[in-house]
Amino acid sequence: MAALFDIDGQHRFEVVEKIADGRMGAVFRANQIGSEEFAKEVAIKVMHERFAMQRQFIENFIGEGKLVADLIHPNIVQIYNFGDEGKSLYRRMGEDSGVKLQGDQRAYYMVMEFIRGVNLAGFIREVNAQGKELPGPLAVFIASRIARGLAYAHGKKNEEGESLGIVHRDVSPRSVMMSFEGDVKLTDFGVAKAAGLIEQNEGEQLSGTPEYMSPEQASFEVTDQRSDIFSNGVILAELLLGKNIFAGVDAAESRQKIVDEPIPHFRNENDYIDLRLDAILQKALARNLDVRYESAERFMKDMEYHMYHKGYGPTNETLATYMRELFPEQAPA
Repeated sequence: MAALFDIDGQHRFEVVEKIADGRMGAVFRANQIGSEEFAKEVAIKVMHERFAMQRQFIENFIGEGKLVADLIHPNIVQIYNFGDEGKSLYRRMGEDSGVKLQGDQRAYYMVMEFIRGVNLAGFIREVNAQGKELPGPLAVFIASRIARGLAYAHGKKNEEGESLGIVHRDVSPRSVMMSFEGDVKLTDFGVAKAAGLIEQNEGEQLSGTPEYMSPEQASFEVTDQRSDIFSNGVILAELLLGKNIFAGVDAAESRQKIVDEPIPHFRNENDYIDLRLDAILQKALARNLDVRYESAERFMKDMEYHMYHKGYGPTNETLATYMRELFPEQAPA
């Protein structure tokens, strides 16, 4: 697909291929070209053209760019640049949908850290396709790295020292990147809540992935950071059991199961899950907000104590080795 062009008259890119299609935008792998044969691999996320005339989507896309620009953490995908171009950007990216931008309407994009790997949804799919069972320690390790990213985002403040009140609202396997180097990184803050940056519409419409929503989210209620903890608890349970216990035949059934399905005694479902880990899962998945973990940091610390209290446990290198075995043709040698 390689197409070489300038964006905003300053940055030159060679677009190699489309790598993902999200709800709000398409993501491309590209090389940012500099002097003396300098090239840096990046990802470019471009807002879908069908949203380029909808003010709320534009504002949320801009809000996501501003929000993520200030989230500098090893467990969050980084953003390098944000901008807007004329409608020719879609044609140059091979994304001309036939929707015609009018007047001063613009094509918005963000240049992001490129993660050589797969998202967690693809990782889980491949584990299941190969008939493998993810080792328990690695399951806890992955969920703990997600919790690390969440703890940082949840604690973020503005320049006046006031909390931004960030709630991701779509913590799901599609929103987690897994690098072949063993990094776990949270991404896709497009439907996040953040004071003054992204429009709030809770109670009016649902945002998120039904089988990973919190009960309050699935019930059209206002959420706080504990909602993301529940979603991460669903991911942890799925990694340990090989299935999402709330997944229904459709979105409505998934939301209903999130609200009503009895939470199992996980220690009866997997030999690795001891009383301590079962208690962690029960606390993360508590429907009563007063019982659920009050912070992602506390959830993270309990998972890390479970992994490392004997003096050893999984690391990025452990996960990288597993990734190379799982994706032998894609992972670098």
